[in-house]
Amino acid sequence: MLGLMQNEPLLISSLIEFAERHHGDAEIVSRRVEGDIHRYTYKDVAARARQVANALDAMKLPQGDRVATLAWNGYRHLELYFGVSGSGRVLHTLNPRLAPEQIAWIANHAEDQVLCFDTTFLPLVQAFHGKCTTIKQYVALCDADKLPKDSGIPGLISYEAWIGAQSSTYHWPSFDENTASSMCYTSGTTGHPKAALYSHRSTLLHAYAAALPDVMCLSARDAILPVVPMFHVNAWGIPYSAAMTGAKLVFPGPAMDGKSIYELMENEKVSYAAGVPTVWQMLLTHMKAGGLRFSTLKRTVIGGSACPPAMIDTFNEEYGVEVLHAWGMTEMSPLGTLCTLKNKHLDLPADEKMKIRLKQGRAIFGVDMKIVDADGKELPWDGVAFGDLYVRGPWVVREYFKGEGGNPLVKDENGVEWFPTGDVATIDADGYMQITDRSKDVIKSGGEWISSIDIENIAVAHPAVAMAACIGIRHPKWDERPIVVVVKKPGMEVTAAELLKFYEGKTAKWQMPDDVVFVDAIPLGATGKMLKTKLREILKDYKLPNT
Repeated sequence: MLGLMQNEPLLISSLIEFAERHHGDAEIVSRRVEGDIHRYTYKDVAARARQVANALDAMKLPQGDRVATLAWNGYRHLELYFGVSGSGRVLHTLNPRLAPEQIAWIANHAEDQVLCFDTTFLPLVQAFHGKCTTIKQYVALCDADKLPKDSGIPGLISYEAWIGAQSSTYHWPSFDENTASSMCYTSGTTGHPKAALYSHRSTLLHAYAAALPDVMCLSARDAILPVVPMFHVNAWGIPYSAAMTGAKLVFPGPAMDGKSIYELMENEKVSYAAGVPTVWQMLLTHMKAGGLRFSTLKRTVIGGSACPPAMIDTFNEEYGVEVLHAWGMTEMSPLGTLCTLKNKHLDLPADEKMKIRLKQGRAIFGVDMKIVDADGKELPWDGVAFGDLYVRGPWVVREYFKGEGGNPLVKDENGVEWFPTGDVATIDADGYMQITDRSKDVIKSGGEWISSIDIENIAVAHPAVAMAACIGIRHPKWDERPIVVVVKKPGMEVTAAELLKFYEGKTAKWQMPDDVVFVDAIPLGATGKMLKTKLREILKDYKLPNT
């Protein structure tokens, strides 16, 4: 027997409709590329998102087609979040930190039809647009009188002209909640990036879970500053959860330095902020130098890479800000765990609480997880045993866009399918998970992935290089930075400076290795694979230059 409840699909358009109807006067504040502060409300977002939908309809863009963005966190980007997905198209957020060739490959693979970009990224778009075979319309996110002149980009139009001619009246279509809503590409250890394709259902369930008290604990009383980019896994879902709860949103735009972030926090009475450790380090450095204090900030969620204990201590002890450690991945929309204390932990000594806070946290409702040994056998939750971390849930991918990489799921002895995260972890008796290692050799720098395979492939393309291995080295600011370990061909010579210069133009600057270490041989396993674990042991005393 079925229940007798109304069957309303979970659609992203319902979020902005709800925010407009019930929190219409809640503010959205953005620092624009132009440098000024822009203010308006959810009611305005909703009206302009409907104009976006009408603009896409006017282009006769079919539902399911991809609309790409190359943009900072700001109000126009937010309008595209709702206007594109709400109208049945797929929002594709591109990462501007990638090299032009990488972006062109991704845009072509996604078959993007429209690209909306902040004018900051005009040189980047000029560098790759000629290689894009599917994009029919380029839109600069600016006023009509700020449209770049002689850009060399055919048919370039300003965003305000593009949507300005459209009505703000629009009836959001209803469709299957499993319809694709947005996509984000993730770097793998081998081959080209792969795309996680999110659905309306997965996005709304993720937004519900993220807002829970033991997760981000978002409400209409919050002013939220997402420093985590909207081009990186939908800013951890915060734009959707904020609309769902009616929270004020404060967007930093391109100004990511400590001074700009602090001033925005104070001026807009930010109570909650989210970002990677690198950004918060710049913020804390600025505050310490000026003897500054927070007047309203109460909580910050830190993810992307492990938060140093000293940073947690500084936020908690010096500034009275609670740090929430989080873990997730692009394939998980991205939230998997968040570290909040249980009732029984509240009276523990400070050092015991810190041991808990340093973990990546407990699974949030909607995510199941387990750790397994090399044979796939589940390991105990004792905080000691460590194994490969598997996850499953309604916002975890079952396969990648276009079937890239084949079926990523693994069946257990009961036939249940799990997604192998590539991380190695422990889980304690209270369900707190802690990452101990990565089974993949992807390097995490400043919250962004760097593929060791890509670094190695460029190195071995040099005529003097016989073999190359890329490993991550601990860095005080960026968490990890790549170095490349090289074996030279007999009779050939190349200096470290020459090899580093060889990387220029072949990958993004931040992905380039920080140093080259020359060795006589790289340790190999029985099957001929490089033993990076042994290589790391050999280089355990190595120090990065200028650290």
